[in-house]
Amino acid sequence: MNSALIGGFTIVWLIAAYLIYGRHLRRRLVQPDDSRPTPAQTFCDECDFKPARPAVLFGHHFSSIAGAGPIVGPVIAVAFFGWGVSLIWILVAVVLMGAAHDYLALMASVRHGGRSIPDIAQDVVGRRSRILFQVFVLVTLILVVAAFMDVATRSFLDKPEIVLASLGLIPLAMFFGLLVNRGGVGLVPATLFALVVLGALIWLGTLIPMALHSVSPSDYPEAVRVVSLGLPVPTARIVWYVVLAIYGLVASVLPVWLLLQPRDYIASWILVVGMGLGFAGLFVSHPTINAQWFTAPMTGQGPVWPMLFILIACGAISGFHSIVASGTTAKQLAREGHGLFIGYGAMLTEGALAVLALLAVAAGLAWSDLYRMVVAPGGAGAIVAFGTGFGTFTAPLVGAAFGVFIGITMINAFVMTTLDTTVRLSRFLVGEMGGRRSPVLNNRWLASLMAVVPAFLLVATGGQNVLWPMFAAANQLVAGLTLIVLSAWLVGMKRPMWYTLAPAVVMLVTTMGALAWQGWRFLVGFDPVKGPNLLLGGLASVLLVLALAVVNDAVVVLRRKQSGIAS
Repeated sequence: MNSALIGGFTIVWLIAAYLIYGRHLRRRLVQPDDSRPTPAQTFCDECDFKPARPAVLFGHHFSSIAGAGPIVGPVIAVAFFGWGVSLIWILVAVVLMGAAHDYLALMASVRHGGRSIPDIAQDVVGRRSRILFQVFVLVTLILVVAAFMDVATRSFLDKPEIVLASLGLIPLAMFFGLLVNRGGVGLVPATLFALVVLGALIWLGTLIPMALHSVSPSDYPEAVRVVSLGLPVPTARIVWYVVLAIYGLVASVLPVWLLLQPRDYIASWILVVGMGLGFAGLFVSHPTINAQWFTAPMTGQGPVWPMLFILIACGAISGFHSIVASGTTAKQLAREGHGLFIGYGAMLTEGALAVLALLAVAAGLAWSDLYRMVVAPGGAGAIVAFGTGFGTFTAPLVGAAFGVFIGITMINAFVMTTLDTTVRLSRFLVGEMGGRRSPVLNNRWLASLMAVVPAFLLVATGGQNVLWPMFAAANQLVAGLTLIVLSAWLVGMKRPMWYTLAPAVVMLVTTMGALAWQGWRFLVGFDPVKGPNLLLGGLASVLLVLALAVVNDAVVVLRRKQSGIAS
């Protein structure tokens, strides 16, 4: 099949979804009122609450939700399950589930003073659900911080040429923030200036790779100079962990207009331009799909249902998005009318990225190469597979080698962006758990430390690698629980709840199925060599019990509210 046809259909499908279904949700459920003050206006403190321009806030939201997930998930899914079923899940779920989940989570938070979805759960479901939800989400966020600290460190060790641009983007973003918010410089000229400087940093990074560990100049023949401190790799890894932990801590307490907004906005241009280049290359080269439409599940991956539906999260539906939407984005929304563009639109854009990643490996690589990179032991991995396929697409436009570099840069640009956003989200959640009467938990530095320190200990000991197999199910459990909370919120406003309740049932049944399968695999159907994994098996059981407890509370509340409306 011609991959360009699928790419063209995807674009038309997503645009139609925004214009038809997205606007229907806005009109039928949200009914935005621009005369109603948003939390960004009511509680503006120039630190966490600060109205942002729609383009800037879209950049923040998109950068925060679109890390490596919408690329890595589809790439692995194509290799293990086939491209056909993966494509169908992405296109259906992103419209009917993921984008609605993100948009309504954003607007529910806006209507509740910028509070997070777990905190809102007390108002619409109950206090026990709020506590369970908050603890679970905080543990999930700490794991995300640890994972992205590790991903960023691995990127710096493997690709020293990205270090200059990654670190240089920090002062560039702060200068951009000062220009736009304090210097009176218009957004357009400031953006052009920032993009030129960012392009120069990326180019200089290829000429001057910067490494903490020992590297050979012969490994970088195009470089003018290789800067290396010559540390052993284990030492360099710990140093990078410390640097990233300090960065995440400081970034989480700085005013959003100074670093968070401008950094994410500038970084989003890398992905937007890269996606544009990728689709343009796809239409020019229009390679034939080489991957299999459907692949019989391989040993250890589990059945297509439910495992495919938790493997492809970002790009289809992801619980982490609701935490971003109700954590940082809701505190920066200037008008309720901007919510559809930012919440629904950003998720559809991420869906387009997921399809691009899918096609990059399904059509840009031979099936044998995809298997060797992703499935076979010791393979290069999903990120390299995507970059290689992306280079095939863009070869007629920029050359294969530079296309590969652009593809990998697209992913790395968002690693630190998601890192500092997640630390800030953790700070918000700790403060909400403590309430207004707890000055310790509401202290910005101490609250951030409660996320940074456990995350650092995890990566320093390799603990995140032990817990990570459970993250996919945990993330989708957050999505299901969020949709339950949103259903109760809609019932309370006397709006139809089926737009969220139907996806909630799908996600909760799927997640519970995945947790049951993982629990069985870890405790009973274990690897004969490694034996049972009591930690992961127990964790899967705990998550399953948590889901059942919250669902039980939600069903009671929904029935009571429905009865009240009927009477």
